[in-house]
Amino acid sequence: MTHGIPDPGAAPGSAQHSAPIFRAPSGRTTPFRATTGQRLHRAAAIGATLTLALSLAACSSDADSGGGRPVAAAPPATSPTPTADPDRYRGALTAALGPLNNALRTVDDARDGKPLNTALDVAATKADAAADALDTAETPDDAMTGNGQLAASLRALGQDLRSARGDGSRCATSPRVELRSAESPENAEEAARALTALGYDARLRLPRTEEARHRRLANGAFVRDGSRGGLGRLTVKNGTSSDAVVTLTRSGRTAFSVYVRKSSEATVRSVNSGSYTVYFTTGEDWNGGKRSFTRECSFEKFDDQANFRTIRVAGGTQYTVLTFSLNKVAGGNASTSQVPPGDFPS
Repeated sequence: MTHGIPDPGAAPGSAQHSAPIFRAPSGRTTPFRATTGQRLHRAAAIGATLTLALSLAACSSDADSGGGRPVAAAPPATSPTPTADPDRYRGALTAALGPLNNALRTVDDARDGKPLNTALDVAATKADAAADALDTAETPDDAMTGNGQLAASLRALGQDLRSARGDGSRCATSPRVELRSAESPENAEEAARALTALGYDARLRLPRTEEARHRRLANGAFVRDGSRGGLGRLTVKNGTSSDAVVTLTRSGRTAFSVYVRKSSEATVRSVNSGSYTVYFTTGEDWNGGKRSFTRECSFEKFDDQANFRTIRVAGGTQYTVLTFSLNKVAGGNASTSQVPPGDFPS
């Protein structure tokens, strides 16, 4: 039977296994335990790891000295794209805005009517061209936002310049008044100021504008007065919210026109006998030169003729007295029709 030597590290009373005893040359016995083999195995693994690390270090050393496998070099760092040249951009601004400013100067100097309409068309074309040039200009980083805003506002300015053109008809608002209410001139000026503050001269000569006017005549004033010598009498009541001008024609010719303010009435005396067509126009801002309102216009006529008669009777003379209300009233018996502005008598 094989005998064993107790393991000094074992807990008292714990089960122990016997290990074989080998005889040393000196005659002493040396125990050999199974756990010793496990420790040797781990040590071998550690040794393998160290060997691998040394091998890698050796490869790197060889590569540095020209031997072994080549090591791939890191890609070179890319430099940022250089910004556009500021002086070149300043030149592009001058080339784009110069022709536009010249055209806008012509708008300021043009007379109302056809000369002004022609100047507005030319300026609109120049505004479009300037916007296109700015869209394609090489722009420095600090001017990118302002350049885009200026280009967009100039394109809108071109549209507003075309829309402001007068058509020469009655009730035509002045182009300068139309431009006053447009947003594009103010937006273009704001964008131009921002670029100029950055050192890029983008000054604009914006077109001259005018505020809306509110011209009126006195109530009962004659816009046009022909020969009156009869006994007829006409009273006009204007209960609308706008001033009005009432015109009576006979045989296609204007007999007289009278101005009647809103919420007022006016009386014309000495109306000659005859049959008259009664026209009336309402609106705001009376343009005496064109004999028309410039805003919120309407043009109408009464469908029935106004007949004035003077008759001599025993003991005196009978004459016609008529009253017209421009607004609808209860019990009214006069109908009206719209009239094309070009057909309205001046």
